[in-house]
Amino acid sequence: MTLQTPHYLIDMARLRANMEKVAHLREASGAKALLALKCFATWSVFDLMRDYMDGTTSSSLYELRLGRETFGKETHAYSVAWADHEIDDAVSYADKIIFNSLSQLDRFGARAADIATGLRLNPRFSTSGFDLADPARPFSRLGEGQVERLESALDRISGVMIHYNCENGDFDLFDRQLTRIEDEFGTILQRLDWVSLGGGIHFTGEGYPLDRLADRLKAFQDRFGVQAYLEPGEASITNTTTLEVSVLDIIDTGKSVAIVDSSTEAHMLDLLIYRQDARLPQEGDHRYQIAGKTCLAGDIFGEAGFDRPLQIGDRVSIQDAAGYTMVKKNWFNGVAMPSIAIRDEDGTIRTVRSFGYDEFKGSLS
Repeated sequence: MTLQTPHYLIDMARLRANMEKVAHLREASGAKALLALKCFATWSVFDLMRDYMDGTTSSSLYELRLGRETFGKETHAYSVAWADHEIDDAVSYADKIIFNSLSQLDRFGARAADIATGLRLNPRFSTSGFDLADPARPFSRLGEGQVERLESALDRISGVMIHYNCENGDFDLFDRQLTRIEDEFGTILQRLDWVSLGGGIHFTGEGYPLDRLADRLKAFQDRFGVQAYLEPGEASITNTTTLEVSVLDIIDTGKSVAIVDSSTEAHMLDLLIYRQDARLPQEGDHRYQIAGKTCLAGDIFGEAGFDRPLQIGDRVSIQDAAGYTMVKKNWFNGVAMPSIAIRDEDGTIRTVRSFGYDEFKGSLS
């Protein structure tokens, strides 16, 4: 039976391949790996992922609780700002809590005294090519960047989190920037027990020098006597998931446009945020613009190529639809939310979650 579109389809064989690279890096380097739930939180596949990773890291109370309840293992709690009514619950779910600022540490540190406590360290540079996502942008609110301020907290913290990579597949760039961190913040790092180097290192990508990364992480840990953590989000799930859609209409606007039963605004929001095209088929000379079905004029996935003319009812697979995508899906225009399906390693496809009118109605009041 063919599943109704739209749906996200997670390929477990591809997911396991990524997880095996994570496991190799952990074994070879001694670093630990935490799944970044801000990127991917589809807990139906955590039974596989937890065998290869050390736990989860979060950006909010709800993500923190989800990680504790559905993944287990080590649970790191981070938020740009904790609220008074959140902090006690956060501490109850977390093994480590990372405060974004000295003022948050001053305010809530005593209430987190029974668990490991850290601060976010902002090195004031990053690999991000997007100002929107750059944690080192001018006047950034993300972390503490002054050595003196960090040193003033050393009697109250046991570690720091440093997030400065963004889709960085260049090991040499990672190496240079980590050296820069060592040189500038070494007097702080050597007095800590653990250091999270955040996410954004594209080490599961094709051809990435995984063993060089492992050696660099091991050298970092040996030099400063710390336990290193990585927080892979997209590296964990890249190339594992497609958004399966169907063609509803084909029109000619000066170019051939195929309208599908999905939406960038609702189902792949990052495409609009960062003004990028989806990863669409490029298999032939029959060219189409793939467009969503909402009233947003710019609801366009991008340009695709097929080896034959498209017909109404044809299926189209949009690649890499997991990271920062499933976590951002929404009910814009009331367009049907994609269900979530899994392709098991034996090839069987099964639906694990569907969304209907009741969920749409229940999301409002």
